[in-house]
Amino acid sequence: MDLVLGSDPIASWMFTIAILLVVILVVSVLLTLILKTAREINSEVAVVWNNGQRVANNTIHIASLYPIGKSIEKILNKAHAIADSTGRIHEHAATCNSCPNCIWTPRGN
Repeated sequence: MDLVLGSDPIASWMFTIAILLVVILVVSVLLTLILKTAREINSEVAVVWNNGQRVANNTIHIASLYPIGKSIEKILNKAHAIADSTGRIHEHAATCNSCPNCIWTPRGN
């Protein structure tokens, strides 16, 4: 009780310094833990940032795929038209006795 009341000033100062050292130790441990956690968070954020940049770089090319899709549709339409014409030629050749000579004669004659 003499330490708290201050009747022995040297013992009171020693007690105060001991408490101060304990507080400094606790605060330094807590600050070290906070710093460690902040560094871990920073490294994880860096990973997320890099992955986000990769996604952004990949998605920027999606817009260039739309014209390619339209070109493919046109190619498919032409291919279907060619297939239809080939089918008609095949049907004609199967029933025409004078093929391929009839190809060279003008229509209407």
